[in-house]
Amino acid sequence: MKLSTPNGDAAAVLHEMGCVLLQPHELAQECDIQLVDLASLARTWNQLPRDAYLRDGGRYRSRRHSCFVYEDGVPNLVPHRAHWQPTEYNALHGGMERWFEPITPEVLTAPVWARLLKGLSTIFSRTRPVERWYIEAHQFRIDTATGIGRPTPEGAHRDGVDYVAVILVNRHNVRGGETRVFEAAGTSGVRFTMTAPWTALLLDDAKVIHESTPIQNDGEGGVRDTLVVTFREHGFQAPAA
Repeated sequence: MKLSTPNGDAAAVLHEMGCVLLQPHELAQECDIQLVDLASLARTWNQLPRDAYLRDGGRYRSRRHSCFVYEDGVPNLVPHRAHWQPTEYNALHGGMERWFEPITPEVLTAPVWARLLKGLSTIFSRTRPVERWYIEAHQFRIDTATGIGRPTPEGAHRDGVDYVAVILVNRHNVRGGETRVFEAAGTSGVRFTMTAPWTALLLDDAKVIHESTPIQNDGEGGVRDTLVVTFREHGFQAPAA
């Protein structure tokens, strides 16, 4: 598997390989945004409420969550809703409605936020044209205040969507957090550690499975902050009526 974009075509690599890694300047170019504008949002990761749904009993994850519908070139915020996944995709936390606090207006009203969602939507639409994307955005903080922090406590997984963007926002005083991506129907895979803020991993959820290894403290206040944005063509995931 290869991750780079030697010809500057993220959508082509994503279509061929099922994943592509964008360096910060490549993300900025693809989404027509300025990294300094993205960086202005990083402080909002200091305001994330604790995730109260961790079934392993941990207190290492904080998060916010909001949903959007992207059509006609515009991402529109929808009424706040629960995050839900079937157990087929999340054996640990699937099958229950998880009501997280919404992403704050400071983020949602920032012009760079809409441009980022539009840019990601455009990449995925170049890979597979659709009329409408149903988007879920998650701000995550994994910390080491109580010991080991687990970015993916459910292990290697798919998300039950069409595409996923995992964007590193901040990494401070931690060891570990290696990202691993493997073919869902094969043996090929890659492993690497994202270290530069605004590095972005784009995934075709049907083709690959992914995980991030636990983090350990490597100094005071160890944290790993990410933005995870999922894209689905046929509506939000929800329990059967």
